[in-house]
Amino acid sequence: MPSDTPPPFAPQTIVEICATMLPFSARRPARAAAPPHFATRRPGPTPLLMPLLLLVPALLVPALLVLAAAPPARAQAHPPAGAAAVQDASHIVAIVNGQVITAGDVANRRRLFALSTGQPVTQDVLARLTPQIIRQLIDEKLRLQEIERRHVVVTAREIAQAIGEVEQRNGMAQGALRQRLAADGVSLQTLIDQMRVQIGWGQVLRQALGSQADVTPADIKLQQDQLKSEIGQPEFEVGEIFIPIGAPSQTADATRFADTVIQQLRTGAPFPVVAAQFSQSQTALQGGDLGWVQAAQLDPAVLRVVQEMPPGAISNPIPVAGGLSIVTLRAKRVIGRDPAMVVQARQVFLRVPTPLDPANPTPAQRALIDRARALGPTLKSCDAVSAAAKEAGTPNGGDLGTIRLDTVAVPALRQMMSTLAVGTASQPLIANDGVAVMMVCSRGQQDLGIPDQKELATRILNDRVELASRRLIRDLERRAMIERRS
Repeated sequence: MPSDTPPPFAPQTIVEICATMLPFSARRPARAAAPPHFATRRPGPTPLLMPLLLLVPALLVPALLVLAAAPPARAQAHPPAGAAAVQDASHIVAIVNGQVITAGDVANRRRLFALSTGQPVTQDVLARLTPQIIRQLIDEKLRLQEIERRHVVVTAREIAQAIGEVEQRNGMAQGALRQRLAADGVSLQTLIDQMRVQIGWGQVLRQALGSQADVTPADIKLQQDQLKSEIGQPEFEVGEIFIPIGAPSQTADATRFADTVIQQLRTGAPFPVVAAQFSQSQTALQGGDLGWVQAAQLDPAVLRVVQEMPPGAISNPIPVAGGLSIVTLRAKRVIGRDPAMVVQARQVFLRVPTPLDPANPTPAQRALIDRARALGPTLKSCDAVSAAAKEAGTPNGGDLGTIRLDTVAVPALRQMMSTLAVGTASQPLIANDGVAVMMVCSRGQQDLGIPDQKELATRILNDRVELASRRLIRDLERRAMIERRS
């Protein structure tokens, strides 16, 4: 299979509603009080670049996107007693079909977690994560071996392009990501290995799915009929971290790991970043996002918790088939009864190579702002915005898709999008990484309780991919020769 074949399940880019222009703290919804079996997160320092996490293609390793601005990892320099296994980088901790995983591999992944969360992570916490990190590395080794067995090639060019896009989206100079990781003691190879497995595994799943990778109109019609029969019933927007348990002997380690992850989430670690690092579900590629799901689509144990959770809460570990699930509830709504004001919008985004201080722009940045100001009056239609966006290198031709106005957390931006005349370019919108000119193409009331065909097709395909991935990794584990060492 050609290496440049895109995975069948790569999600659509989420609306670029000038998210890079807003601090994440301004976008975070209020946290409601929570019953005892789950809890809300305490506000904490959030990596500045977190909004970008939700804007890039999933296969670019979402956790990468917080690295450039996250504070240096604040774990202790020397591991405590009981963590001696990670002191010697060459020490072998596992052998998977003849291929070794070393303590150095484990240490690099631990440091990556500490760095990517943007939170203080002690060596004691990292030590509690170690057993599950080893299991994750074993699973990645199995996936990589299957990628190689199927002769799927992930080229150096694809990986370099992924790193380059991460740097570009974060306003970093070429090579800056490598330097940032090196400064925090994380090998770039750790991220390269993750990229290679994620990109290659997507192509493996395309092969495994075969004709099921194509969602037919009949499949969508069946889903539509099912939803129509459930009009008036609740549905839930959920994020998930799935922790597999392959054997009863792994239950205690998995539970300790889940408790540690939940502790980090409740003290402010971003859920999508933690999911991208540690969830063993294919939704990890989307920051753990399950999207909108109906009651029948959830495990009964998860459903019982989700029905009681307030938006923003983080659950305790929930035993499910094959492992443990940690979920967060983002929102609830009623199927078929969710009227909302929505807009279709496009933008031209002019990126600056260095962070822009709106109060004190450099001459080059001021020239870019002047360029945006001059560009606005020349844009007479949304097609003109798309053409200018492509010329400026704005991703997706500047199409922001459908934006639900009541989800725009920043009042000034929501007001602008509510009142800007359709077909009229906005004044320049200035952020620390660039300047945007936006145009509203349409605005109107819409019932969002029934998803459109595109969203339904994505849901169906994601379900198939998840099922195929879990089945395949279980088969690989059963056939594998795995030796764990202390």
